Amino acid sequence: MMSNPLIKLLLAPFSLLYGIGVGLRNFFYRKGLLKGITFNLPVISVGNLSVGGAGKTPHIEYLIRLQKDYLNLSTLSRGYSRKTRGYIEVDPRMNAEQVGDEPLQFKRKFPDILVTVSESRTFGIPKIVQDHPETQVVLLDDAFQHRSVKPGLNILLTEFDRPFTRDYLLPAGRLREWRSAYQRADIIIVSKCPKVLSEADRQQFIAEINPLPHQQVYFSYYDYGDPYYIFDPSITAVLEPDVEVLLICAIARTDYLVDYLNDEVSKVRLLSYEDHHYFSKFDVSNLRGSFERMGDVEKVMVLTTEKDAMRLELHADYLIENEVPIFALPVEVKFHFDGGELFDQSVKDFLLNFTV
Repeated sequence: MMSNPLIKLLLAPFSLLYGIGVGLRNFFYRKGLLKGITFNLPVISVGNLSVGGAGKTPHIEYLIRLQKDYLNLSTLSRGYSRKTRGYIEVDPRMNAEQVGDEPLQFKRKFPDILVTVSESRTFGIPKIVQDHPETQVVLLDDAFQHRSVKPGLNILLTEFDRPFTRDYLLPAGRLREWRSAYQRADIIIVSKCPKVLSEADRQQFIAEINPLPHQQVYFSYYDYGDPYYIFDPSITAVLEPDVEVLLICAIARTDYLVDYLNDEVSKVRLLSYEDHHYFSKFDVSNLRGSFERMGDVEKVMVLTTEKDAMRLELHADYLIENEVPIFALPVEVKFHFDGGELFDQSVKDFLLNFTV
């Protein structure tokens, strides 16, 4: 327990140097020496101050569901850890190496919307408009720090168990900017809340964040659905108290998911890798071995996240041939305190009142 404070202390000088660099950049933006580009269509950004794990993907999907039946949507992501470069329109027949796991997940789940990837947002948005002039809204994934684009609506996520208010700058902590950067947000969502949240906890959290007068604060949690077979989504399963789960995932933090599963099944065995890890042949062979060693258990389920399923399918031939049945656990965002209706209305108001 004593090592963590010591490590933070040793890393503090590096965090200070990093913070000076970030602070100078933000100072230049505040003074107008650097300027974010605005566009003549609504741009909504979803991001966070910390490194990974705040739930950007499910919240982007929430915004897609909210708008897709009424507006021509496009999403623009960097395509983190993809093995290609440049601007690409995502096709559902592509793979994670070509476009990244999260954009591929968006396209598979919402095939009728335009999903794109580009390292440069300032290039990607004009390219979307040029090639698809019918586009009415662009959703930016993980763009809070990318100030070269000034979104019309800036949504900041922070985790309930790891809020930015209790964190430190990289590398001593997980913050990519000083805590004060939260002031750029229009909406703050406290994500990954427990399913039961008291009004007292809500008020205490709001006081800790200390939002500016114009900022709205909402509290969201995950609602998990029934798992489905990753190579045939029509095949579903049910999590039951007598099931043991072998969970393989490469996400930033597994605790929220594992806590949920522990309440649903008898036991969870975890194979965990770093976020966005591309599973190797050794990894899937190890998965197969772990699954076979659980053969004495009456009910066994191999489970993964939807994002990880995009990368595991690169080994589809091996997994199918060796009869390793992997199920993905779908998730949707829900809001506490009737916040869903208020959040939806905030987004609708932004769109209705948008002017060039």
